Amino acid sequence: MSASARRVQRTAPLPTQNGVGPSCVVLPPGSWATIFDFLRERFRAIPAATWQARVQRGDVVDEHGVAVTPERPYVAGLRLYYYRSIDNEPRLPFDETVLFQDDLLVVADKPHFLPVTPGGRHLQETLLVRLKRRLGIDTLAPLHRLDRETAGVVVFAVRPDTRGAYQALFAQRRVTKHYEAIAPWRPELPFPLTHRSRLMQDDHFLRMREVPGEPNAETLVELLGVLGDLARYRLTPLTGRTHQLRVHCAALGMPIAGDRMYPALLPADTDVHARPLQLLARSIAFIDPISGASRQFDSALRLSLAPPA
Repeated sequence: MSASARRVQRTAPLPTQNGVGPSCVVLPPGSWATIFDFLRERFRAIPAATWQARVQRGDVVDEHGVAVTPERPYVAGLRLYYYRSIDNEPRLPFDETVLFQDDLLVVADKPHFLPVTPGGRHLQETLLVRLKRRLGIDTLAPLHRLDRETAGVVVFAVRPDTRGAYQALFAQRRVTKHYEAIAPWRPELPFPLTHRSRLMQDDHFLRMREVPGEPNAETLVELLGVLGDLARYRLTPLTGRTHQLRVHCAALGMPIAGDRMYPALLPADTDVHARPLQLLARSIAFIDPISGASRQFDSALRLSLAPPA
């Protein structure tokens, strides 16, 4: 988390509500007569009546905690806070499991299809918001991310004053993460193998692709078991690029079963809950920077297509 994000979190004048903290926007230079005019134009996907209701409830305030009214004049540079909401957000029919909890950390097993944090069409049905509601810890913050389609271990910091020390572990690559994946059996490949490549964003903003140049992504691939045309692999990312494991497996000719993005991007809103991406964040381990203890957390989930070890 950036320093600016931490400042927003410390000074937000609205409390967490139903597991959701306030969103923030800084008013840019412009010619809007009122703050309400800006909100309606900036967030055109949100009906004006919705903003009207938020303002009437006192759910839109400035950085000093002063409520915004429909007539309040526009002032560039002012920071606004408001509660984001999604009407009729469907509930995902899978539940997370809390694997561990103490005064410093919460560790959860995330099911497939559940995003870690709010964004786009997902708000209440995210791992962070579910855990905040369930545990009553408004300061909870994820220390790393998993793709929405990926299941497995996610670690959260409880206290803002120790969060930075844990985040430094990930930034400095002092965390060991192992994944499991089900993908086509490639008997001609010399397992174990290490795949290195350079990853960059693809033409489509959702995807990554391999390009020529100095490698910036590295994955160790080990064979765990074979069942017919499929195999179970252990994937150890030695770097942390977006979609690294999915891109590397596809590049090796063994795209992960159920992958709706690699090698081909399938249409949005076509999730099939019965056929999830066969990728699982199996374990995570590190030396705790606060207690000095050796920490290891293991998922209790199992991939639905997994062959025996």
